[in-house]
Amino acid sequence: MQMKNLIGAAMLTLVAASTSAFADNKETVTRFYDLLSNPGAQAQVDAFKASTSEAWESVGNYTGDNKNRDAFLGQVGGFGQLIPDLEWAVQDMHDTGEFVTVRSRATGTPVAPFFGVDGQGRSFDIMTIDIHELQDGKIVRTYHVEDWATALQQLSGK
Repeated sequence: MQMKNLIGAAMLTLVAASTSAFADNKETVTRFYDLLSNPGAQAQVDAFKASTSEAWESVGNYTGDNKNRDAFLGQVGGFGQLIPDLEWAVQDMHDTGEFVTVRSRATGTPVAPFFGVDGQGRSFDIMTIDIHELQDGKIVRTYHVEDWATALQQLSGK
């Protein structure tokens, strides 16, 4: 009986530690989306830097031309100026320990031409999928796909 109690206690401890790690991973990844929705806020930039490794990279295609943290922050800052109401809302998040997969919804209204399309005050609402790779509690790589083709369709009024 005592052995069963020890095994049960050990299993509960492992489950609690695993649940805590998943909660930490989700909190770390959430900071990424906080930045996307508030790209001009220094507190969000600082939180993003604290949540990502110095060697973090953004992988958005197969060219091998990945963005480092500084290039990504520059791009996000530009998006913030172009789309002041940009909102990146997490719809679903799955944590497997080493990877956190996120389905999110990006919405906004550009105030100037966006990828060459003058939206004339129109907004977009698209789905995005990201896979964040974590090591030692920090994001080391983010693979991402955004449905920008639909955004351009919506902005062009088609």
